[in-house]
Amino acid sequence: MENKYNKKNLDDFLINELRKEDAWRLFKIIGDFVDGFEVLPQFIPAVVFYGSARVKEGDKYYEVARELANRLVKKGFSIITGGGPGIMEAGNRGAMEGGGKSIGLNISIPMEQKPNPYATTILNFRYFFVRKTMFNKYASAYVLFPGGYGTLDELTETLVLIQTKKLKPFPIILYGSEFWNGFVSWIKETLLEKNKYIDERDFELLSLTDDLEEIVNIITRNCLYNGRGEL
Repeated sequence: MENKYNKKNLDDFLINELRKEDAWRLFKIIGDFVDGFEVLPQFIPAVVFYGSARVKEGDKYYEVARELANRLVKKGFSIITGGGPGIMEAGNRGAMEGGGKSIGLNISIPMEQKPNPYATTILNFRYFFVRKTMFNKYASAYVLFPGGYGTLDELTETLVLIQTKKLKPFPIILYGSEFWNGFVSWIKETLLEKNKYIDERDFELLSLTDDLEEIVNIITRNCLYNGRGEL
């Protein structure tokens, strides 16, 4: 069968071809890293909030995230979010209402994410992978509320980084048992017990609780004793 692609068309599929515009893109990537490295150290120790951008004020998860952020900043933590609406807004808002600092790591995407007005500082990133690096590098803990693909992506990628010892362990806490129970049960029953695709230590990287005081205590103890930031 005749190949329907000529040499010119095949060149479009060579991901390692360095075009002029790709070389210049490296400077934009470096710029994203420099911005993060210069600004984020002032927010240590920090707790990252993840969750749906679609929840609104009055939603129970929005209000819990707002309250938790308020409590955490009073313990000396800053809050890091993705800078947009929903849980991100709630985290930044709770930090502001608690008299603390927070930062929003906003991302340029086709459906234009508008930064919420509550973050102390907004950083705008062009590249998701740089933004993810900043979340991981400066987090003392993650708290994940119910969310969609983005939330699941951040959760699973971070678990892999810790599992493979590319990232120093820190608490990864899931809030919302009615949302997360099925997912955690699947990990335990299918990945751990049935197929042995992970081991017990991997499963223990996750905590699931709806107790805000317990969340604050887990994060505070870990920060004090494991050196992930300073209080």
